[in-house]
Amino acid sequence: MAKVVKKEKRLSKIFKLAAGVGLSFLVAQASQAGPREQAKRIHDRLAGVPPTAATLDAMETDINNNDQLAAAFKAMDNSAFYSVTLKNFVTPWTNEAQTVFAPLNDYTATVIGIIRDDIDIRQMLYGDIIYTGSASGLTAYSNSNNNHYQEMEDQALDLQTVLTQSAQSSVTGLESEATAGVLTSRAAAKAFLIDGTNRALFRFTLIDHLCDDLEPLKDISRAADRIRQDISRSPGGDSRIFNNACYGCHAGMDPMIQSFSYYNYEYNVDSDPDAENGRLVYNSAGATDPVTGTRVQSKYFNNNANFPQGFVTTDDRWDNYWRAGQNSTIGWDESLPGGGFGAKSMGQELAHSAQFAQCQVEKVFANVCLREPGNAADRAQIDTMISSLSDNNYQLKQTFAESAVYCMGE
Repeated sequence: MAKVVKKEKRLSKIFKLAAGVGLSFLVAQASQAGPREQAKRIHDRLAGVPPTAATLDAMETDINNNDQLAAAFKAMDNSAFYSVTLKNFVTPWTNEAQTVFAPLNDYTATVIGIIRDDIDIRQMLYGDIIYTGSASGLTAYSNSNNNHYQEMEDQALDLQTVLTQSAQSSVTGLESEATAGVLTSRAAAKAFLIDGTNRALFRFTLIDHLCDDLEPLKDISRAADRIRQDISRSPGGDSRIFNNACYGCHAGMDPMIQSFSYYNYEYNVDSDPDAENGRLVYNSAGATDPVTGTRVQSKYFNNNANFPQGFVTTDDRWDNYWRAGQNSTIGWDESLPGGGFGAKSMGQELAHSAQFAQCQVEKVFANVCLREPGNAADRAQIDTMISSLSDNNYQLKQTFAESAVYCMGE
């Protein structure tokens, strides 16, 4: 038995040694990668498909000329960067399950188009902008279904060439001042404004575009005056639950998502239980909800008997209580007022924060480098790319290129 144990220990040491030697070999191999290998790695990371010989030659020449960014932009000329890399990058933001296995939709297509056309990525959360397909034979865009985009996907149309920018208001009929980029897309409405109280939209916008969530952001030092009536102050008869688990999130969230109080996703629950044929609705000036007696959607009065003394929503006025306190570190834009009316200005508040820019850079880095930033060098690179994003008018292709160059030796 003793001999067996010794033999196993020797084998274990051999395997560990072999693994160490193998890892050292891979590190050495990566550090010794020549321009052609680096070019191929950049192309693989950005396009996900092998480059043509001509493209690889051109990228190798760029790297030999110490112009690695030019090589990266050549890789992004491949249509797979848009139809595969960006589609998979964006799709999880469009559904609560955060899965990549969801159909192409107006949310995804719009973000891809914004990136392709080098539009300020911040417009994603407040612009009057939408991208549709321009190929002949496609079913027209509809406010009540996703057929237009499903056909684009079924036909494997090239998103690099087929997407066309339009004013969202001209395509959907939504008033221009009521548009807020992808936040007022049909896909976002179906995922986050369906049923409920509209709070899901705010939470998933934090997750997807500020890389944060309500739990770490909760702040019990903020005033509770805008927490709605549906939130019991003594859940299960225990006020400590409200004070410790509910207060900190709702004190900041409820005054912000009040900006969406005129919006809803409507569908027929009996004939269309999966809500595939629902549509985003918006109560324009002069509209009156029969429950609230104002433009405010009735969902903002759900369970209003839970705490009748709570806040009663009468309009779409929003205020950012997180500009003070612990969440001031999000880096709010001091040139903005920190409050206003409607979804557009609230989306701008989020998009112009320092944390929004940092989130975009970190997501791109992880997508291209296939890992999270993990050491001092990575964090310095993130800081550099944040500054570069600002200097380059928030064009996200620049961030993809810089990430690919940084990780081309891995």
